[in-house]
Amino acid sequence: MEQHGLMILNETDLRSKIYTIRGLQVMLDFDLAAIYGYAAKDFNRQIKNNIERFDDDFRFQLSEQEFKNLRWNFSTSSWGGLRYVPYAFTEQGIYHMLTL
Repeated sequence: MEQHGLMILNETDLRSKIYTIRGLQVMLDFDLAAIYGYAAKDFNRQIKNNIERFDDDFRFQLSEQEFKNLRWNFSTSSWGGLRYVPYAFTEQGIYHMLTL
C-alpha cells in the first residue's frame, strides 16, 4: 500500500485506537486510514482492490449495534459524520496491509 503521509503516534495515542470487539483486539478502518495518510474511502478502496489477501478473520464489518455501543462508550467521539458502519481489522489484517 503506497503511503501518503504516515502519521506517527506515541504509544498512548496508538493504544487509544485499539478496541475489543467480538473478543478480538482490533483497529477501525478510519483510524488506520488516518495513520496511513488516507481518507477512509480511499483506504477501503485499496483494501477492496486486494480483498483476496484478507481472510474473513482479518477484517469484518461491525454491526450497527456494535458501532452504536462503541460510540456510546466514548461520549466525546469525533466520529460524527460517518455514513457507514466501519470495518475492524485484527492484528493479522493490519500486518497484511503493510504488505500491500
